[in-house]
Amino acid sequence: MLRAEDLVVSEMARRPRQLQLHVPTWGGARRGAGRPRTADRASSVAHRPRPEHDARHPVHVTLRARNGLPSFRAPRAFAAQTTAIVRASGDQFRIIQFSVQVDHVHAIVEAADKRALSLGVAGFRIRAARAFNRTLRRIGPVWSGKYHARVLHTPREARTAMVYVLQNWKKHIRSASGVDGCSSGPWFEGWAEPPPPAMAANPTMQARTWLGSRGWLEKGGGKLAVDERPRGPNEPQRSPKPSDAFVALSRSRRRSKPLGPPAPAQGRQRRLPR
Repeated sequence: MLRAEDLVVSEMARRPRQLQLHVPTWGGARRGAGRPRTADRASSVAHRPRPEHDARHPVHVTLRARNGLPSFRAPRAFAAQTTAIVRASGDQFRIIQFSVQVDHVHAIVEAADKRALSLGVAGFRIRAARAFNRTLRRIGPVWSGKYHARVLHTPREARTAMVYVLQNWKKHIRSASGVDGCSSGPWFEGWAEPPPPAMAANPTMQARTWLGSRGWLEKGGGKLAVDERPRGPNEPQRSPKPSDAFVALSRSRRRSKPLGPPAPAQGRQRRLPR
């Protein structure tokens, strides 16, 4: 016959035991935590939510390639980039100006909203990477990190971005002069001295925003000179030299305004108290 003590012991043996939860001591917010930084991610854009996009404002987009890739300015590689530019542009997203450098691409784009901008840039990245790998018969990623975007709010900012994008090769090639053949410069219609017309078809689309089409020209400082250079990181901000057409337009507007003090009002005037 079992005793009461034996029944209690057997009952306790059948009960499930509470497992102790071990809290890990690694990870968390501390210095040096997180994914290690590599050479390709040293200058990448931070992973932060992008702001809402206004369709009236063009955007200056910069995409950087991974280290160790062949030059984007090689003839075959440049042809792959222009093919991606043509196929990436559409009704909701369009590339209006661009320049291809050795390891990065600059573009001025227009988009209907934030989603169209994100999908449009992603579509160009995918098309350009696939065309680049297919042309060079390679496998692997092409772009490094997220793309950098700067919204252009004023005509002056839009014109400065035009100079920076179309004449960006002068930052990397000191002896460069004229118009960059690896950009949309040969098709650009805003030069003060137009270069010879390009033989190939224009890979960009016509700008639809006021800033991208006429604002930078009418209010930003006039047409671009072929000898203009983009501003360096340590150079002060300088006002662009206005073109002859812009100066003539400003003078005509000043001449149309009445000169001298305004005419006195007609009728009986009220005397001020002494």
